[in-house]
Order: sequence, then C-alpha cells, then structure tokens
Amino acid sequence: MTDIQFDDRVAIVTGAGSGLGRGYALELARRGAKVVVNDLGGSPSGVGASASAAQRVVQEITDAGGEAVASTDSVATRAGGAAIVQTALDTWGKVDVLISNAGFLRNNRFEDLTDEEIDPIVDVHLKGAFYVGQPAYRAMRAGGYGRILFTGSSSGAFGHAWQANYAASKAGMIGLSNAVAIEGSAYGIQSNVLLPNALSRLEEVMTPGYMEIPAFAEALQSTDFSFADGRMTPEFTVPLAVYLVSEACTATQGIYSSNSGRYSRVRLAEAEGWVSPAGTTPPAVEDIGANFEEISELRDFSLPAHNYDEFTIAAKVARARGIHS
Repeated sequence: MTDIQFDDRVAIVTGAGSGLGRGYALELARRGAKVVVNDLGGSPSGVGASASAAQRVVQEITDAGGEAVASTDSVATRAGGAAIVQTALDTWGKVDVLISNAGFLRNNRFEDLTDEEIDPIVDVHLKGAFYVGQPAYRAMRAGGYGRILFTGSSSGAFGHAWQANYAASKAGMIGLSNAVAIEGSAYGIQSNVLLPNALSRLEEVMTPGYMEIPAFAEALQSTDFSFADGRMTPEFTVPLAVYLVSEACTATQGIYSSNSGRYSRVRLAEAEGWVSPAGTTPPAVEDIGANFEEISELRDFSLPAHNYDEFTIAAKVARARGIHS
C-alpha cells in the first residue's frame, strides 16, 4: 500500500476549529500539507465569533511539527472568501486543496422558517462554497492542479424533517460540484461531494421537534444504530475526506457517503422509464398516469455524465424498444 502524502501541498479547510474540520486539518498536516485553518469561531447555531478556535488547531499542528496558519474570516461574504484564499497565497504562494466544511444549523418546521433561519444557512453553506471556491479554483487553475471537496449531507440527498433550509443548501453542493468537476477537468482540478455522518457540536442544536412527524418519528425509532456505536466520531470520516483530496485519488464528479465506517458512492441516476410513441405528438396527461409505474421503476437505470447525456440515453432507450430508428 502506497503512503498518501501531501508534501509541498497547500490546503484550505473551512470550519476547521472543531469536529470534522479540525480532523481534516490535523490529518492533512500530519501527512505534510501546509494548512490554512479557517474558522469564524461562532456557535453551533452561527452566533458570535472567536479567534481561539482556529488558533487552537494551528497550535496543535505546529506543536506536532507541522505548518499552519489561522484564518478567522467569514465564508459568508465574497470579501471573506477572498481573504481566506489570499491567506494561503500570501503565506505559501498557492492553493492545491480546498475542503469546504464550514456550517451550522438553525432547525425549524418548513412552514415556520424565517429569513433569519434561511438566509444565514444559505450564505454559509451554499454561497460560502462559491465565495471560497471561486478564488481557490482560480489559484488552482493557475497551478494546473487542484482537489476540491464540498460538504453535502444525507439530509440534502435523502431528506430530514425540520431541516429544509440546511437540506436545500447541502443538496446545492451536488449541482455545484458537478459543474466544477466538468469545468475543472480542463485544468487538472477534481471536485467531489462528501456526505458525512458524524457526531459533532451541531448535535447541540438538533432539537427533537421533528418527532412530531409520525412517519419520520417511526422511521427514526425503528432505525438500527447498533453498528454505529462508537463509530460516529470524526475520526471515521477523516480518512475518506483526505483520500478524496489526495493526488492518489483520480475520481471526480462523485458523491461519497461516510457512515459509521461504511464508505460508499452515492448516485443520482435515471430510470429507463417509459417512452411515448414515435412522432411529434406529445402524450396526454392520462398517458403519463397510465405509464407512471414504468416511469418510476428503477430496475434498469443510467447515470448521465452531464445534462446533455440525457438526450443520448433517451435515444438509446427508444431504439432498444423499437420506437426510434
């Protein structure tokens, strides 16, 4: 097994003052990376700021013989994102790795979410990924190499009650990463999304109000957590994240899940579906209803590489069914 190292690589980790971000920063530094440890130092609900969180992690890294610098700029503004990347450029002259990890929670019912609960979540999770990602991407393009890891969530991919704001922002990471991966392929830049499941300080604001949803409460109460016992720590997610931003990894435009020591690729796929009769006459709504079971069947499915690939897949399916020549 070849050792995976980050010698002479410069990495930026946002939200690196605690939890998963701290774990990423420490492991990258242990493997030779120079690390910008970014953290605003706010609470799990995004309130307040403190320089101590980032500085403590920097101290851990330097005490172990590594190189790191603290950044307390906010990812939620374009100026803050630029300043984070500029910290790397001013200190080491380049950017090779970005792990976009900063985030917090403000849970509430979908119908009760206020602008104060929606806007900051979107600003930090989704817009923050743009604000740090864009200047980092430009630096990577200039260097002809880059690894970007956006932090999604199973809440965004599969749903979670009382987290519509968070889930929407995290689902946005998938579209963002897909576009960045396609564009970045011309410049040696890879991009993936990680869906981490780990206990963190965000659990402090995970109120149980969502248990009012009967189907969700029943599903949660019947969930088998036995395998997860002792395996939901950040340390179980760190290895996958670090591999995905390593030079050894050649995967891009992927979504990967880390859950209790099980690591897997997640796919957004298309069923083969139903194809309307040949010709230029659209089907009726009733035709859709009559064939909806076939439209929904996932027995055979395809994985489009991009949106235009859907046209090629549709033509292939139509030909296979004798509808198209």
